[in-house]
Amino acid sequence: MGRRVLALDLGTTRVGVAVSDATATLASPLATVAAGDRARLASLVEEEGASLVLVGLPRNMDGSLGPAARAARAEAAALADSLPVPVLLVDERLTTVSADRALREQGRRGRARRRLVDQAAAAVLLQGWLDGADGAWWRSANTPKPPPGK
Repeated sequence: MGRRVLALDLGTTRVGVAVSDATATLASPLATVAAGDRARLASLVEEEGASLVLVGLPRNMDGSLGPAARAARAEAAALADSLPVPVLLVDERLTTVSADRALREQGRRGRARRRLVDQAAAAVLLQGWLDGADGAWWRSANTPKPPPGK
């Protein structure tokens, strides 16, 4: 089984997708797909040889779950039922803000920035996960780290 990881930044209109390299060390923006297009996401999992999918969980700044987080949980559950790989929810607070700032610093403006911000946010989410303890666990064990208490 490979170590590639796919990350999704869910939106109401678009889903940003990022993918890791084969060593699960570096994240790169991949694509933007229409929200709800699970068939396209399944195709990307297969095309990229991903063995894990991360779904951004948009918690409020105080850690609570609002309507967007509940929708993300529901979509993650639906994806888990339809994809042949594990699906994990990952805190995505401020990923879009970070991605937008980085694109502005690169000189991206207007439509060009809006076209890329979702996949850039997915890359920020993925790189943060890869750089953390769960990413290290993934590289060593090649299995999702169990949630605390399991």
